[in-house]
Amino acid sequence: MLRSFERASSRTVIFGAAIMSAVGMTLTGCGGSDGGTGGDTDTAPAATDGAESSVKLHTVPEGESIDLAYVTNGIDPFWTIAAAGVKAAANDLEVNAEVLMPPKGVVDQKRMMENALARGIDGMAISPIDAANQVAFINQAAKVTNVITQDSDAPDANRLCFIGMDNYKAGREAGKLIKEVIPDGGKVMIFVGRLEQLNAQQRRQGVIDELIDAPMQDGNNLNVSPPSTPIKGDKYEIISTLTDNFDYAKAKSNAEDAMSANPDLACMVGLFAYNIPNCLQAVEGAGKLNQIKMVSFDEADDTLAAIAAGTVHGTVSQQPFEYGYQSIRILKGLAQGDASVLPEGGTLEVPVVLVRKENVEEFTAKLAELKALGA
Repeated sequence: MLRSFERASSRTVIFGAAIMSAVGMTLTGCGGSDGGTGGDTDTAPAATDGAESSVKLHTVPEGESIDLAYVTNGIDPFWTIAAAGVKAAANDLEVNAEVLMPPKGVVDQKRMMENALARGIDGMAISPIDAANQVAFINQAAKVTNVITQDSDAPDANRLCFIGMDNYKAGREAGKLIKEVIPDGGKVMIFVGRLEQLNAQQRRQGVIDELIDAPMQDGNNLNVSPPSTPIKGDKYEIISTLTDNFDYAKAKSNAEDAMSANPDLACMVGLFAYNIPNCLQAVEGAGKLNQIKMVSFDEADDTLAAIAAGTVHGTVSQQPFEYGYQSIRILKGLAQGDASVLPEGGTLEVPVVLVRKENVEEFTAKLAELKALGA
């Protein structure tokens, strides 16, 4: 578990265009407030992967409480684990941290963020639902508080950094799990909540590229395969990608429809935590457990139990506890004027863990320990 952090002791900020290369300019916080925060630094370039833009680093006067928001992209057991990391970090670092889970997509997410900004929060970690269309809003938020992204990125926005796994590389790891479980090839169906999210696009393309033995791509500059057109490699055929918009009943019916339309379906792969648990229900109902192989993302209880039972081959864990913990650690440092908490290159890459039958018991026990930290 990553737990390194430092407490800032002054409002002097080492920040600027050189965050990416550790060459900086010194900026001293000035008085005044902006959107309810304490002092703000002078203008400095944001640590984006795209074009540099000017934002302010917002700081809280010494001795005042620090109030932070952690914004998910929906409601899911995955986010419950991340929330445990948020709570553990808030306890360890003595800050106030609120977890906001929008139940109905991008409109709810925007409303929750607006409310948090109106309350004058001192930092926000967001998993953008539709990064391409949320840049302007994220940039507005960055004018009044420190904004970072986690889980899914918005690299063209003025976020200060991104925390999460490399979703494209993780997709390729899922593709390798598929190759393990159906080494002779076959038809594969991909299931996901929504494709507007950058992380979903990256995971999906990673799976596809691995199965068709395509060269590695840059995850932020993908050539994306169309979702409804079959994609054929030498051994594997990706039939289609089915979305459900976080509707669990739809997730199950998508799996039922896939089996009905493709009696020779060899493997299902779920890109979001709840996809494979709902696929499991459909496959069990059709009497095809162990006949249709399954590969997952994340660490839903039903998925881990199915891996132990042998009905799911494996899953790619993102370690969401770290998403929550590291987001709060970094946001606290920024609120105290310490830009050294920002990761080199603008991304704190949390390594993935591949969970198969041989390590699922140990993984499940460690996961329970992490959840208890956020109790």
